Parts: sequence; C-alpha cells; structure tokens
Amino acid sequence: MPQNVILPGPAPWGFRLSGGIDFNQPLIITRITPGSKAAAANLCPGDIILAIDGFGTETMTHADAQDRIKAASHQLCLKIDRAETRLWSPQVTEDGKAHPFKINLESEPQDMNYFEHKHNIRPKSFILPGRSSEPTASVPAQSDVYRMLHDNRDGPTQPRQSGSFRVLQDLVDDPDDRPAGTRSVRAPVTKAHAGAGSGQKMPLCDKCGSGIIGAVVKARDKYRHPECFVCADCNLNLKQKGYFFVEGQLYCETHARARTSPPEGYDAITIYPKA
Repeated sequence: MPQNVILPGPAPWGFRLSGGIDFNQPLIITRITPGSKAAAANLCPGDIILAIDGFGTETMTHADAQDRIKAASHQLCLKIDRAETRLWSPQVTEDGKAHPFKINLESEPQDMNYFEHKHNIRPKSFILPGRSSEPTASVPAQSDVYRMLHDNRDGPTQPRQSGSFRVLQDLVDDPDDRPAGTRSVRAPVTKAHAGAGSGQKMPLCDKCGSGIIGAVVKARDKYRHPECFVCADCNLNLKQKGYFFVEGQLYCETHARARTSPPEGYDAITIYPKA
C-alpha cells in the first residue's frame, strides 16, 4: 500500500538505492543505516520508491534518482510502496467453525504410491502409463537376422579391428606377400652410453685392501685411507709427521732409522707429504 514518508533535512539520509529504468528494475531501498534519519522514519529494505519530492520514478534512471535526492536540502519526501506481510496458519475447525486460537500442525497426506520408500532394493525404471518397459523385437522371429542375433548372444566374439589394422597384421604375419615399395621397420633400441662402463675406477687402499670413498692419501704410487696412513710398526698416524718407505712399507722416522742406516757420510732426511 503506497504511503508518504518525510525525512527532515539536511543530508545524509541513511539509505541506499538500487535499480532504475536503465536496469529495468524499480527503485528499491536495499540498506538502512542504523540510527539514521531513514531508520527513524521507519524505512525498510525492500521498500519501492514510487516518487521523490513529487516526481514519479517510472522514467528515472539510477543517476537521476540520486541527483533528485541530492537536490533535497530542507526535507526529503518519498512515496513508497511496501509489500504487505501475511502470515498463514491452518485453522482448526470445531463444529464447522474455525477456532480463533488453535492451529493445526498436522501435515497434509501425500500420495506416496509412485515413490519406493524402502532400503536395499533394486530401483525400478520409470514407466509411462500405457507403455510397457519390455523391449519389443522389430525383427521377425523366423528371419535369419533374428536367429543370428540370438545364436551369437552367448558365444565368444572376436574383438573388432579396423581395415588398416588388418592390413598391417597381414603384412606382419606373411612378410613374403608384402607389396612392392614397403619395408619392415623395427622399433629403435636405446644403446647404453659408451662412457658409462669406462668410468674412473675406485682406488684401493694399500693397507686394508678396501675401496676408498672420499678423502684419499697418495704416497708415491700407493693409495690409503687417512686412517690407514700409519706406521707399520707403531701405528702412528703419519699425517703432517713425515713418512719413510722401507722395503715397500711405511714407517715413522723413529722406526725407519731403526731398520736402516744411511751410507757413511750421509744423514737421514725426513720427507713430508705434499699438501
């Protein structure tokens, strides 16, 4: 029902609009700011604005409506239409008359014959009235096509092949009948990298005989683990201490002097490994 609402000025008015003729929708209030003049005038979201200061909004665009509202300085007069809210409740009848205070809360009976309200059963197909769900054979029962379909229903069937696949299969099975100008093609074989097997071999320790991974100590032409680079007599680690080769064995300076003596006129000299 249309009603007039007057908002005292000045702005802001405290509501937001949407719609207009450019949106093919009526001008509708979509938001009310709490505590604003629109809220004090009891405007509500969903109210349809029919006129602004006496000007009808049927031909107004959204921008025209905004300009018309901004032009109002002392007061804003709006003509709105608010949809009436109607509450429906089923009445209880007693002696043929509706009771003013009682409400019927029972649900109305519904036709449940079409639906299957059961569990763990096979679903039924939808069948139109007057039609059968069984397929009808359009081929006569005594025809060759009918017998072929029914005789081969349970028998094993070969997989279907395209014409080009059958031609290629025949060429593979019987290479002597290959047409002129064709040749057999083999799938490419990936060869192993030539340098894969010729990599550098792992050095072997001269003392323990196992392979050396990581740090290696080289003394002349022999390789040793850092922990195996020790004196053959006292097991003293020879790192940064100097070493001596005597009859193919490594010795510290003390035990090397004990095993050999320099020629007359010569002195023993300690040799340190290169860094």
